[in-house]
Amino acid sequence: MNNIDLPFRANTEEACAWLAHQTGEPWTLARLLEHELTPVVWLDYDAAYPELFGDANGGYAAPIFFQDDIARLAAGSEDVLITFTKDAYKLPARLPEPGFRRPLDQLRFQKRDLERLATKLKQDAQAALAPPPKPPESQESQAGISKQEVLLAFAAMVRLDLDRSLDDAIGIFGDDGARVKASAKKSKRNAVWNPVTLALGLHDVYRTPIGPLKRAFKTHEFLYAWQGNWEESLRLLGK
Repeated sequence: MNNIDLPFRANTEEACAWLAHQTGEPWTLARLLEHELTPVVWLDYDAAYPELFGDANGGYAAPIFFQDDIARLAAGSEDVLITFTKDAYKLPARLPEPGFRRPLDQLRFQKRDLERLATKLKQDAQAALAPPPKPPESQESQAGISKQEVLLAFAAMVRLDLDRSLDDAIGIFGDDGARVKASAKKSKRNAVWNPVTLALGLHDVYRTPIGPLKRAFKTHEFLYAWQGNWEESLRLLGK
């Protein structure tokens, strides 16, 4: 087997076969999820949920990232249950109870995510043979992330009204916590938050598990620049 084509959205069998070819090791769905890949399921347009689909009248690929939904898949469920996802505009969306069920064979993994993982695994293998590089520092020019980005990254994993908490700006959500001082001086719309400080605060104050927080920094592109600071903070805290 000299080469394996990787579809734009690979099913579980295709994803595992491709990664096995890249790494020389066996792969399973549980291992894909353990490496924090975000699976998707295609949702055909349903007029009963207009806010979920918006203008996507042909449907869209809905990501599965809520920790309970991921844990159910990793435990070996016979189907897919989605209780929280993003809508067609990539905004957080809680689905009506009891959620959407789909056959397990409809699960897909994005080609770019699989390629990124394969590259990381190869880099990690090479790094294991050499002294570890200095963790990259977050960009000084990036003061923080916006309210909408905070909600995209963290709303699904906390048991509180994060939208309202950010507006109230009390405790870890205010200037004495993760909100960048003076960023909301002219208007709340200008407020930005340091995602590393906020994530640590969510863990310490609201007992948000470290696992989903780690996944957030690897899932959302607007957090990539902060990943070095995040990992260094965890190392210093022994987490």
